[in-house]
Amino acid sequence: MNRKNKKAAQIWFSVMVLAWPLAGTEALAQSAWKPGKNIEILVTTAPGSGSDRSARVIQKILQDQRLIDVSAVVVNRSGGGGAAVYSLLQQKKGEAHSIGISARNLIANPIVGRGIGYRDLTPIARLTGEYIAVGVRADSQLRSGRDVIAALKTNPGALSFGIANSLGNSNHQAVARALQAGGVNAAAVKNVVFQSGGNAIAALLGGHVDVVPASLGVWIGPLKAGQIRLIAISAPLRVAGDFAAVPTWREQGLDAVVSNWRAMVGPPAMPAAPLAFWVSALKQVTATAEWKRELEDQYLSDEFLAGRELIRYFDQEHVELKAFLTDLRLVK
Repeated sequence: MNRKNKKAAQIWFSVMVLAWPLAGTEALAQSAWKPGKNIEILVTTAPGSGSDRSARVIQKILQDQRLIDVSAVVVNRSGGGGAAVYSLLQQKKGEAHSIGISARNLIANPIVGRGIGYRDLTPIARLTGEYIAVGVRADSQLRSGRDVIAALKTNPGALSFGIANSLGNSNHQAVARALQAGGVNAAAVKNVVFQSGGNAIAALLGGHVDVVPASLGVWIGPLKAGQIRLIAISAPLRVAGDFAAVPTWREQGLDAVVSNWRAMVGPPAMPAAPLAFWVSALKQVTATAEWKRELEDQYLSDEFLAGRELIRYFDQEHVELKAFLTDLRLVK
C-alpha cells in the first residue's frame, strides 16, 4: 500500500470508529441491508485448523437459521500468516459479500512487515477465545515444559518448533513467552511455519519437528488416540475435561498466559448498513445452541466484542504485541 492510499485508509478507519454504533444496540438489529449474492467466508489457514472448523460451523448456522437468504461457501487461502486472505479482502473495498475469519496475525502482520492489518480492513466482531496447549510425540523424552527449557538453555537450536501459521501469533507466543520466562533466548529458537495446526501436528507425528503449540480443539483427536503428550497449557488455571491432567506453564514456574482469539473482518470501507448486518448476524450465530455446543466441544470461550470496544481492544493488543515482537527481533 502506498503512502497516499495508506493515509486514506487511516482517515476512513478513524471516521468509521467515531460513527460505529456499539454492538448490541437496536440499530444493529434493524439493519435494512441483506446479502444480495452468495457469501464467501475466507479462512487464513489450510483445512484442519481451529479457524477452519469455526468458519464451517458459522457457514452452517447462517444457512440453517436462515440468517442469510443466499448460500455461503468456505474458502481456504493459506499463506503469509493470513496475508493471502487479507490481501483478497483489501481488493474488495466497499463490498460486503466476502468476510474472513482471522486471529492475532491480524495485529502482528504489519508489525513484522507482512503489510495488511486490522486498520486496513473492517473489523466486524471478535467471536471466541482459547488457550494453547504444547505437545510432543508420545515417545518423546520431553516430559514437561521444564524439560524443554533445560534442553534449550545451553543450545537454543536443540529443538524445533512447529508453528501454525505465522511467527508472532498466539501459538508462537504460547511457547516464546515461557521460554523467555525460563531464561532461554527465544529469538534464537528454531521455528518451522506450517499452514494449519493440523499440518503442524502431522509433522510432529512424522518426527519432522519436536514440539508444537496449538489450540486445544485440534489436540483432542491425537490426544485420545495416545499419539501425543501435552506438556504445558497457556491458561492461568488447569482446563477441565480432556485437558485436566495437563499442567499450566505457571504450575511449572513460568508465567506465560496466552489466549488466542478469532474474529471476523471484512473489506475496507464496508458501508455502515452491511457492517451492522454482519455484527447482528454473527451475534445471532453465537446465541444458537449449536454454536454453544461447538464452544464446549472445542474448549472455546464466548468473547463476542464489536464496535468501538473492539477497536480499543485491537489498539491495546497492537501496543503490547509490538513490544513482545521487538524482544523477539521480529519487528520490521
